[in-house]
Amino acid sequence: MPRILMTGASGGIGTRLRTLLPPIYPDLLLSDIRPPADLGPNEKFKAADLSDMAQCEAICDGVDGIIHFGGYSVEGPWDDILQANIIGGYNLFEAAHRKGVKRVVFASSNHTVGFYPRHHKIGTDVTVRPDGRYGVSKAFGEAVGALYADKHGLKVTCIRIGNCDEKPLDHRRIAMWLKPEDLVQLCRIGLEHPDIHFEVFYGVSLNERAWWDNHRAYEFGYRPTGRSEDHVAHAMAEQAKLKPDPIGDYFQGGAFASKEFDGDASRIIDWNKR
Repeated sequence: MPRILMTGASGGIGTRLRTLLPPIYPDLLLSDIRPPADLGPNEKFKAADLSDMAQCEAICDGVDGIIHFGGYSVEGPWDDILQANIIGGYNLFEAAHRKGVKRVVFASSNHTVGFYPRHHKIGTDVTVRPDGRYGVSKAFGEAVGALYADKHGLKVTCIRIGNCDEKPLDHRRIAMWLKPEDLVQLCRIGLEHPDIHFEVFYGVSLNERAWWDNHRAYEFGYRPTGRSEDHVAHAMAEQAKLKPDPIGDYFQGGAFASKEFDGDASRIIDWNKR
């Protein structure tokens, strides 16, 4: 069986996948800057700070494939995102190349395209329009992945994750919800499909109100089982508790788009109506 490294094992998504991946990949190595609080006796863990190349090389040694969920996972100060996502992201790909890793699944984000309006359905081939520093770092990660695929032959899959949870938590997430088991499907395509070179997929389940054209994932065999319409009542009840957000409610990035926003809202919205 292949040895798979999963970074970001202590994060929200990593915590969910820790229970779903071992039956598929028994030789699973977990990593994060610090161990999960509930690390089990049968789980293999190796700590690493991704901003340190030597530590990245250490966790990549002897690994066949990587699921890269490590890094800074929300909008935040530039220096934090720079170290964890920009430097750390580059280090991870370079270390994988140096150590002969064959495949990398990179956890990108919907925030690479967060400044597209919700009424536009977009594919993966659009110009990136990040909604913050975090989104910029994920667009950078996709670009680095493309470089290592084209220049060095690493097989790279980038997943623009919507919101991975047990159910959609508000109106926005009805469009972008990703069932954890469906994320596992996408990871398996990246780690196993023979025709992967460099691909970008949207991390989204079978959502009738989705803003994204995910046909490339379906061409590679993706068959999601989650359906956000089954959870609409819960999502809208939660939405009713939230305050209106004129910018966030218009753009796909939600609160990431409205955070620190001080531009001309009317000009941006008018431009996007064209």
